[in-house]
This record gives sequence, structure tokens and C-alpha cells, in this order.
Amino acid sequence: MTWLAGAAHLDWGSVFLVALTLVVFFIPVLILFPPIPVERSDALRQTHTKLGLRGPDSNLATQYSPSAHRPRPDARPPTIQSLHVYPVKSCRGVELSHAKVLPTGLENDRLFAFAQLKPRPLAAETDHEPTWEVLTLRQAPLLANVKVDIWLPDPSKTSRQLGKMEEAFLVLRFPGAAGSGPRRLVQLLAAKLSRGLSAVPEMELMLPLDFPSSDDITARGYKYEAVKIWKDTPCALNMERELPPELARYLGLKHPLGLFRMDPANQRQVFRCAPHKDALGYQPVIDFHDAYPLHMLSLTSIRDLETKIQKDQAIQHLDARRFRGNIIISGAEAYDEDDWKSVQFTQPADGRGNETPPSVFDVSCRTVRCKLPNVDPATGIRHRLEPDHALRKHREIDSGAPKAGCLGMQLCPVFHPSGAPEHLQTVLEVGMQVHVLQRGAHYYVGQGQQQKEPQVPDKKHNGAT
Repeated sequence: MTWLAGAAHLDWGSVFLVALTLVVFFIPVLILFPPIPVERSDALRQTHTKLGLRGPDSNLATQYSPSAHRPRPDARPPTIQSLHVYPVKSCRGVELSHAKVLPTGLENDRLFAFAQLKPRPLAAETDHEPTWEVLTLRQAPLLANVKVDIWLPDPSKTSRQLGKMEEAFLVLRFPGAAGSGPRRLVQLLAAKLSRGLSAVPEMELMLPLDFPSSDDITARGYKYEAVKIWKDTPCALNMERELPPELARYLGLKHPLGLFRMDPANQRQVFRCAPHKDALGYQPVIDFHDAYPLHMLSLTSIRDLETKIQKDQAIQHLDARRFRGNIIISGAEAYDEDDWKSVQFTQPADGRGNETPPSVFDVSCRTVRCKLPNVDPATGIRHRLEPDHALRKHREIDSGAPKAGCLGMQLCPVFHPSGAPEHLQTVLEVGMQVHVLQRGAHYYVGQGQQQKEPQVPDKKHNGAT
């Protein structure tokens, strides 16, 4: 009762003055020691702009619509629905509204790859060295949860502290927290305050996007090493010194983890089903792509395949991102792309006589699928069966790939006949129309196989078996 009586006579003006004093005192403290940790990449917002679309702006927002991507009743050609690059192989991609096309495919695609240092076999000779092997979602499905951002210098931005910056950066973020106890608790609280109640702490890695100079390679202790990707073993730059140990633990790896950057002077040449130099004026090359510069998918085909999977609580829909394509088209008949041999992408006229120049591509072969699309790109969880089961059952359509399912097509860009460096590039944009210039049979040629001509027409439309 005494306390209540005292409270009734409180000077609320004095209480307000004390509270105001505390707030004024803590403002500079919070600026110097923010409760939400500041990452190195936060400073990039002052001088850079993040590449790509953001969240709800995705052009795949309507991908599950039963009617939005069917062939147009007025016979309009199909169009490019969305564009994607994957700067780090098997990690999350970056969605774009437009993209530059180079001999390697879309700019910034598959420049980097993670690899494991596999020990030599027990039966191997004593001089057999451990081998770096590229990691994909098949071996490490949690790579799907490694987020990738590209920050490009913005000429319109200048920081008083940093001035103007001309270097582009790659930022990787993955679930995890440094330290333990109170520090981990603070990081958990910071994540939920900054990104919502469902957020978890993330760790960050920031690297220059461009290939480093010889001086930087020496200063940072990077090494050139052979790394195996399928049957190729290119020599690439190992930047493993930049990796925090928490990343290998998060991915559940047993062997040392490396991060490789392909050397632009030592890219992998593409043969097999690709056109040769005498036809293109250049030999197609790739970085850490599987086999060809570009991968094209049709939303109509994906939706049709979705009707054939065995659905359960873990899988109800097929996100187009499961198949990790660069170009995703809308408005074609299901599986119509199976016999495309050459395509052209054109921008409809804007009414003022200004058009983006058309882009022509050789459709080199079908995409033979492995079990990688079984990994959900949103969670990193691998489904035990689908869509691999449906692909093998309904999409065994190429006599060059028996007992394997196909979905999507592999492309090589066709550039100006002059072959001059400035002509070895073009541009793709969302909304461009797709025109089929040539159709014909395909015969898949695997690595180590010789090119063969198709024996008989091998197309099986609409997924029929």
C-alpha cells in the first residue's frame, strides 16, 4: 500500500526526462555497437547495386498456373518467361530480366564451383595423389541453401568513406552462427529482428567476382590445381583459404572443401553434339557448366511432367528451378522443344523502330537428367523418388541415352560471322519471342563417345512411352 501511495505522487515529468536522457545516451552506443551485427557486404549498399530480381518480383510467380503458360490461342510464338544464372555451381541462382550472352553462355554463370579433396583409393599406387572433385547437389543437397548475390559497382553511388568502387563482388550466405553460448543467442535474435521470426543466423563470405590478378593470387595464397568435373580435369584457381570451417560442417562433408574459380584463359572446350569452329567461327567453351553453354526449359513441359510424378506430402509441384535452366520459356506445346535444332529469340517491335538485335542459338542436344532435380531448391531436401522416377518412365526418348529421362535442351550461341571479339556477344531479355528456325532428330553423345547420326526418328511427344 505504501508503494502504491508513492506511485500516485510520482513526478511523471521527471520520469519522462530520465527516459529521454537514457534514449539520447544509448543512440550513439547503438550506432557504434549495433544489436544486429553488420556484415561486410552491408557496406556495398553504399557503392553497389545487387544484380537480379528480388523475391516477389520473380517472373516465375505464376509458374504453377494451369493456364498462364499454355500455347497462345492466337498462334503467337512462345516467349522467354525468365532468365537465371548460377554463379556458383549447385548453389542458389540469380534471376534476371535481361542477360548478356557470351561464348560460355549467360554472363556470370557457373564461374565458381565447390570441390572435395577425395583421398586416394586404398588399392592405388603410392604415388597416386588425392583428387579434387566438383561437388553438386547430388553429393551435397544442402548447397541449395547457399544463397548467392552479385553486387555490381553503381556509378550513381558514392560513399564519403569508401569513395567510388569499381570492383564487383560475389557474396555467399549460408545457415550458421559463429561461436557458441551468448554469442550464438545474440546472432539468433539479430536474424529474427532483421529478417522475420522464421529466420535463422547466417554466415557470410565475400569475394571479388572477377578473376584475380597474379599479384592478388600470390598475396592471398591461392593455388592453381587440377579439379575433376565429370571426365574433364581442368586446371582452375583454388580459393579454399577464403572458406570458413563452418561451411563444410553445414554441408556435412567428410573431406576438405575447396572453392574453385575457372581461369578465363583455360576454359573447357565443348565438342560432342556442339557445332564445330568451322561452322560457328569459334569453338564453344564453358566454365563449370555440365556440358554446354546454355540450358533451356519449357514451363509447359514441366507442368506436363508434374502430372506424371507420384505425389506425396514431400512433393506436390515441380518448381522449374529444380532443373536449373538458364532460359525458361512459356507458351510452347508440351515437349515441342524435343526436335528443335535452331532457334532465334527476337524482341517484338516497340513501335518506334527500336529492336534488340535477334539472337540465334544452335540447339545441340537434349538434356539427359540425373537425380539432381530430386533436390528441392527451396529446402535442400532430396526426395527419395521424384521426379527421377517419372523422367525415366515417361521421358526415355533419346536412343543415345538409354534408360535415362530427358527434359530441356542444350544450346550454343551463334554469333556474327566476323568472329571479332566485340561480335562474340548478344543479349537476351524476358518477353523475347521464340522462333524455331530448324527441326530435326537428336542423338545424345555422352562424354567419351563418338558423334553418331540418328538411326531413326526418335521423338516421342507429350511424354508418351
